[in-house]
Amino acid sequence: MELISEQLRTFPIMALFLCLGLGYGVGKFRVGKFELGGIAGTLLVAVLVGQIGGINLSTDVQNIFFSLFIFMVGYNGGPQFFAALNRTALTKLLAAFMMTVWGLFFVVVVARLAGLDKGLAAGLAAGGLTQSAIIGTAGNAIDLLGLAADEAEKLKTNIAVGYSVTYIFGSIGPILAVSVIPIIMRVDLRKEAIKLAQKLSGGGRKLEEGEFLPMNRFNARAYQVGSDASIAGKSVKSIENTYDGDLIVEKILHEGAPLDPKPDMIISPGDVIVVSGLVTTLTRFEGSASGEIGEYPPELTVVEERRNVVVTNRKLTGKTLAELREALTADQRRGVHISKITRMGHEVPVLQNTEIHAGDEICIVGHKDDLNRAAKEAGYVPPLASATNFIALGIGVAIGYLIGEISFVIAGTKVSLGSGLGCLVTGLIIGYLRIRRPKIGGINHGAANFLQSFGLAVFVGVVGLNAGKPALEAIQQYGVTLLLLGVLVTMMPMIVQFPINYYVLRIKNPVEACAVVTGSRSGNPGFATLLEKAGNSTPTPAFTMTYAVANIFLTLWGPLVVAFVP
Repeated sequence: MELISEQLRTFPIMALFLCLGLGYGVGKFRVGKFELGGIAGTLLVAVLVGQIGGINLSTDVQNIFFSLFIFMVGYNGGPQFFAALNRTALTKLLAAFMMTVWGLFFVVVVARLAGLDKGLAAGLAAGGLTQSAIIGTAGNAIDLLGLAADEAEKLKTNIAVGYSVTYIFGSIGPILAVSVIPIIMRVDLRKEAIKLAQKLSGGGRKLEEGEFLPMNRFNARAYQVGSDASIAGKSVKSIENTYDGDLIVEKILHEGAPLDPKPDMIISPGDVIVVSGLVTTLTRFEGSASGEIGEYPPELTVVEERRNVVVTNRKLTGKTLAELREALTADQRRGVHISKITRMGHEVPVLQNTEIHAGDEICIVGHKDDLNRAAKEAGYVPPLASATNFIALGIGVAIGYLIGEISFVIAGTKVSLGSGLGCLVTGLIIGYLRIRRPKIGGINHGAANFLQSFGLAVFVGVVGLNAGKPALEAIQQYGVTLLLLGVLVTMMPMIVQFPINYYVLRIKNPVEACAVVTGSRSGNPGFATLLEKAGNSTPTPAFTMTYAVANIFLTLWGPLVVAFVP
């Protein structure tokens, strides 16, 4: 053990990566529906490894990775955050904001009554409200108080202590809410989710368990044209117009020879015709021909393309898919079909009443030329995995540090925004601007998510290792008290806000009510439980909207906790 300890002291970076690996391993263990997660696991392992003593990592490492993390929080959340600022989403936006305010209120009140210091209060907020970013923004605020080095270090150690003790129940709280709210409302959440899907689909048939709506399924099929087929003697353009752009003729086999269709080409009895479109449209088309065939020459093979497009066109955002269909002509929609919509990493159901937001990544399928036309009209194709705009990243973080120098006085205490909030602001702005001017901030979605996750993991790993033995001593001293206080901070905002959401803001649909609560609490484990109980993705739009708002404002509250707690 002494040999291992000496190696870790000699190579602290090795200790950091060991904590990352073991922490994410610990985070994968599940008890029922609860999973600790990699970030909390990394912090706990780092605190334990830190008991060795003498493992010292430069705070520069901590600051660099926190800056990357917090910048990417703003960058990823910016489009959805600003998309939420519209009239139709106002009630959910207000619900999320109010939940974060209640969180701040209960943290400050509980911390003052219990006599917690600024560090323990900030840790209580970070863990009880499951917003890890508060560790960094509150730590920045403590650095700017002008305290003695030892005192400031003790307060920052206590942030890690408060977070470690309260995070577990902070994650469980939204899971309990998702389980209790349907009982209070006396509803079956899965049945309500099916009803909501029916409503969003524009009144389609009721779905049973195991069924799904196929409107986003795209396919191509070949049909034999008999003498009695209604399409016999009709032109290609006439056939396509019959289905209002939802079906196109891809290939024709005429007298054994494959032909590329022209608008005025006439379909003759005996021809084999290959068409593509939505599965529901193909089913309707089958009655117009004489029957589907499975054997046809290789020359009739149809190759289509799938492409992701980020929506930036203001004329499209805020409209439902049904409204878009009405707004676009058949020629504009010809040969292009939406197969998937992704919002902030979560898949949104592709239904007629699903609303398109700025920043949504939609997957469209069809011919290359048709997709080029549609992509140009809708927005832009996101950058490749190898393409990252380091100009936006570098200048954004640099300006964030300048913004962090802005200061003001709250409750008699001078409070600076700090580099964390500064980088959050520039991330929000650049994330929003990339929707308006795609070339400004082209950071690949996967790369952005990696920097966000890895940046936070490294940051909490350094915090835990540097905290060392004082952290364990503080946990032993305050553990039970902090745990009980954490329960209050976790549950009280939801208990107070849910009736306001229901009776005042009129968020009465049970699925959306649960989604708003979990999103407003930035509760990913709760959302995973909600998706399982709902059985479909109908909670996703309300969750992503409120989750973006909660992430931003909870992060902003870090310095306020430091300011309001003596």
